[in-house]
Amino acid sequence: MKTAYFCQECGHRSLKWMGRCPGCGEWNTLVEETVETEKKGARSHPRWEKSRPLPIGEITAPADIRTGSGLAEFDRILGGGVVAGSLVLVGGEPGIGKSTILLQVSHALAAAGKKVLYVSGEESVQQTKLRAERLGASAPGLYLVSETNLDLILEYIRQVGPSLVVIDSIQTVFQPEVTSAPGSISQVRECGARLLVAAKSEGFSIFLVGHVTKSGAIAGPRVLEHMVDTVLYFEGDRHHIYRILRAVKNRFGSTDEIGIFRMTEGGLAEVANPSEIFLSERETGLTGSVVVPCLEGKRPILVEIQALTASTGLAIPRRRSTGFDVNRVLILMAVLERRAGLRLGDKDVFVNVVGGVKIAEPAADLGVVAAVASNVKNRPVPPETVLLGEVGLGGEVRAVRQIEQRLKEAAKLGFSRAVVPAAGSGELKKIRGLEVVPVRKIRQALAAALGEQ
Repeated sequence: MKTAYFCQECGHRSLKWMGRCPGCGEWNTLVEETVETEKKGARSHPRWEKSRPLPIGEITAPADIRTGSGLAEFDRILGGGVVAGSLVLVGGEPGIGKSTILLQVSHALAAAGKKVLYVSGEESVQQTKLRAERLGASAPGLYLVSETNLDLILEYIRQVGPSLVVIDSIQTVFQPEVTSAPGSISQVRECGARLLVAAKSEGFSIFLVGHVTKSGAIAGPRVLEHMVDTVLYFEGDRHHIYRILRAVKNRFGSTDEIGIFRMTEGGLAEVANPSEIFLSERETGLTGSVVVPCLEGKRPILVEIQALTASTGLAIPRRRSTGFDVNRVLILMAVLERRAGLRLGDKDVFVNVVGGVKIAEPAADLGVVAAVASNVKNRPVPPETVLLGEVGLGGEVRAVRQIEQRLKEAAKLGFSRAVVPAAGSGELKKIRGLEVVPVRKIRQALAAALGEQ
């Protein structure tokens, strides 16, 4: 019997114990686990061994390889539906809605005539039944079982013959032959590998629920994320009603798409028009408030960015951000001071994206800059104005992709004025009811947004 040391944060393997993991740099995360030596001839997969290489022209893909989940937003992220034989990992913070949405998907597929096996390793079948009753998930094709032994789970799969299997969660499942504790890197790797083989050989789909670490990543990310076909992350504050489901890996579709849901008493409800929802509580005439047309995948979404500045007695003023990269905020504040002459060295700056949305694209730079300047100068941005553009270190406003699509969404929601980068604005088609103001420098953008001469 051999042993090795595995990092419980990143999965790095070491032959000896070290205080600091060479893979992720975390301290005291290496744990000794037993490494099973694979016996000769063990774990043969007859169906895989019978396969042979074929010319690509002779291979036909089945027409019904995708199955609708019953939730249009969920299907959008997956690339059109649940792919037969796929292994999907769903991660997110506790209480954000992972089990809820998978139980809803299970009910929808079971109601469509499919057999679904929901395996709960954290709750009894009675507890799962209570949640199912609250969500209205009572389709006769939905089977529930509370089990953590992988051998028994695979036996239940053979008995039921489901089209979809949900494992909630993979960190609670263990294989008896592996001596380490459930949730360890060895158990997660071995259980994931066996489930992958079962899904590919039998043709049913598997959804795995994954716990997250203190850094917000799925526990054992290098083990699970590299193994599965699709990785979905739930984003949003569990104290807010809105949830964003984002695909960070997808072998069968695009990773640019997101799904937006609203948490209700009856489960997660799809949000058909997220822009209107996010702007529904916006107050007009408020300083430090700016609307930015962002692009999430192929979908334009209008979000409100708020900024607040306050005098500070600290030697180093604070910079805090929610929903926007704080390091990017630091850069934009430096550009504001140097290129726009705005004094911020004696002020704390706080930036917030309303609704629990997280913005990663640089098109929101100009919105952040305008929101901070608006609050400092106590001049509100007109409520019918939107801003978008990337801000460079020289104070220039750079072009962003798909401006026309963003502006059409703004015009549809009643906005009549848009401050945009001058580069490429001449090629924009005229949008009815929308005045486009092209700018090249942030001074021009602030003057246009705040009504300065």
